[in-house]
Amino acid sequence: MAQQHKARKRFGQNFLQDQSVIDRIVAAINPESSDQLVEIGPGLGALTYPVLDRAGKLDVIELDRDIIPILKAGAEQHGELTIHSADALAFDYGSLLGGATSMKVYGNLPYNISTPLIFHLFEHADIISEMHFMLQKEVVDRMTASPGNKQYGRLTIMTQYFCQAVALFDVPPHAFQPAPKVMSSIVRLIPYKKKPIQTKDVGHLNHVVTTAFNFRRKTVRNALKAFASEDQLIELGIKPDLRPEALSLEQFIAVADASYNPD
Repeated sequence: MAQQHKARKRFGQNFLQDQSVIDRIVAAINPESSDQLVEIGPGLGALTYPVLDRAGKLDVIELDRDIIPILKAGAEQHGELTIHSADALAFDYGSLLGGATSMKVYGNLPYNISTPLIFHLFEHADIISEMHFMLQKEVVDRMTASPGNKQYGRLTIMTQYFCQAVALFDVPPHAFQPAPKVMSSIVRLIPYKKKPIQTKDVGHLNHVVTTAFNFRRKTVRNALKAFASEDQLIELGIKPDLRPEALSLEQFIAVADASYNPD
């Protein structure tokens, strides 16, 4: 089937073909017939068909219209496949809930849109129970980083605000056709039903964090001066001479909430 469709660079297509990797990913997703399952970017169906075999039904979102007839034909023997010809970055995931209260989302995400797509999915985190994604290893390292790590940044903070993030396993380039130039990883994201710590306004938190890491080589005294004076940082228990990567999620929320003005 892979011969019927050439991977397109503009869609960031790298088709998974290693059966042992496919089996491990499907086992991690653990699809069941009671699940409301959504796949982003099914490609030629490497994950789609085995998930369909176990769940019986599946919604997929695919941007490349030329792939859709191939997917439809291949799915006939596996289960009920509903294909949404759409851009996953602009898709309303709530429209897929039906009678369910939450959904499981998974996919081999194109590297060129992975970060904005994940941020879009965070907007729907209240209706998602689990996410499993194949991403560039560097992105997964950033999502799961700890304070003080060079990978620690905006993606870390915002991911860990919304979700518990667990790196599962790496996937080498030769598992794909065409082979990407980088190592990939599988990440499991479990949105919090009740967040361990809540901010007054998530948009303002994102603004504070984005600003801080735009000046990540500066001290927080300078990087966060638009939001807090040196004295205010000290009052919040933050040493002004630290760099942004040393601050915890809780400390960023403290700065964001202290500086938030809804007017």
